[in-house]
Amino acid sequence: MFYYVYILKSKKDDSLYIGYTTDLIKRFKQHNNGESLATKPFRPYRLIFYEAFLDRPDAKKREIYLKSGFGRRTIKILLSKYLGRKNRK
Repeated sequence: MFYYVYILKSKKDDSLYIGYTTDLIKRFKQHNNGESLATKPFRPYRLIFYEAFLDRPDAKKREIYLKSGFGRRTIKILLSKYLGRKNRK
């Protein structure tokens, strides 16, 4: 089983959401269907990044890191070309 850390980008306000799951496709659909209170107001979303891990603790550590200040900077570096584009649909 894999554990996925993922980043979603809101098409409504360009905000980012970071999470982790064992079923990436199902979780992505839940976010876009409004089944998550944290993301419901900012739907729809685009999946812009994910990583797979073999162990849950490793995935959770990565999620926590990406939500930190250093992690946000890492995201900006990793996805600089994507995030730098204007009016990305």
